[in-house]
Amino acid sequence: MTTLGIVSDTHGYFHPNLPDDLAGVDRILHAGDVGDLSILDGLEAVAPVTAVWGNVDDASIRRRIPEHQRVTVEGLDVWMTHIAGRPGRWQQGMGDRLQADPPDVLICGHSHILQVERVAALGDMLFVNPGAAGRQGLHQEKTCLRLTVEDGRATEAAVVHLDREDSSSAPQHTEP
Repeated sequence: MTTLGIVSDTHGYFHPNLPDDLAGVDRILHAGDVGDLSILDGLEAVAPVTAVWGNVDDASIRRRIPEHQRVTVEGLDVWMTHIAGRPGRWQQGMGDRLQADPPDVLICGHSHILQVERVAALGDMLFVNPGAAGRQGLHQEKTCLRLTVEDGRATEAAVVHLDREDSSSAPQHTEP
């Protein structure tokens, strides 16, 4: 079993609850709009980080991380990019790329809208947008996800509400 921490749209803000809320994850995936390299360094102190750049990221970040990452986690094929659109409304060109070679899981950010959804038209691909962990944007709540992977399948997604008042409250779980 592997647990992934999934974060996006930090926009240069390292939420003080991230280290505790992501404690124990095996790897952190950052889906872009990092905002400052110190964010990646802070996350690296929690677990190894795989990241992509987003539209607000400058040349220093783009030199360190790519626009797309495709990794295998316990047999699970994961594709991560910042701007992908969403099921039924893919970013231009993304729908064709997904049809040609769909992953098991597609992770993106950009919209700041938390969404976890199976896409039957793409072989039951799991679409994941963790919402936004930063302060900038229209989102009402700062969120990230914990995704459990077992035997090549995403088995559980837990939404983490970073600004919760009760730090002992459990994350909201859902089956992906």
